[in-house]
Amino acid sequence: MRKNGMFGSQGSGDTSGFGGLAKTQTTIGSTERPFGGYFDQVADDLERAYPLFNDAIEKVVVDRGELTLFIKSNRLLDVAKILRDQLRFEMCVGVNGVHYPEETNRELHAIYSLLSITRNQRIRLEVCVSEKDPHVPSLVEIWAGTNWHERETYDMFGIIFDNHPGLTRILMPDDWSGFPQRKDYPLGGIEIEYKGATVPAPSERRSYS
Repeated sequence: MRKNGMFGSQGSGDTSGFGGLAKTQTTIGSTERPFGGYFDQVADDLERAYPLFNDAIEKVVVDRGELTLFIKSNRLLDVAKILRDQLRFEMCVGVNGVHYPEETNRELHAIYSLLSITRNQRIRLEVCVSEKDPHVPSLVEIWAGTNWHERETYDMFGIIFDNHPGLTRILMPDDWSGFPQRKDYPLGGIEIEYKGATVPAPSERRSYS
């Protein structure tokens, strides 16, 4: 897949970083066993503990030394409970959002970084949802520390965490329009004045249609 625009552009004269960048984007497929290291153990233990493993897991990806389990949204709570209670992943280190506009009907990704203190292991869960129906079950009841992380992911990306105890904006004002870290969000900004000159805001320097 060829991707145009975004930061990293060189030689275009576009000081905002958008413009002439064109690069090939690779979609990573499911990794075949053996995964290596403790990753096979985690997958085997989860499969034994959860009879619906094959229905819940979309794919397993091992990339750059990290194991990511792609989970169907409607199975996320079940998998999270088993990972906490039976596989001893006691901590969710953080929740992150990513926006992939080119992935039709799965543009928004919620990523959970999990840590097992008991087993000294780290894995990630990833859930993909549509911009039109951006609902993911909240994991606050599983890991209380995800509370503020889910609020930030909602604030920046618009992913709605169902049954969150207080899903409100945490960085932007309550009446803010839009989600600033989506890739289709306008750059915005303010004009910068220098002696004898004014530099327009990034979103006004050229057309990004």
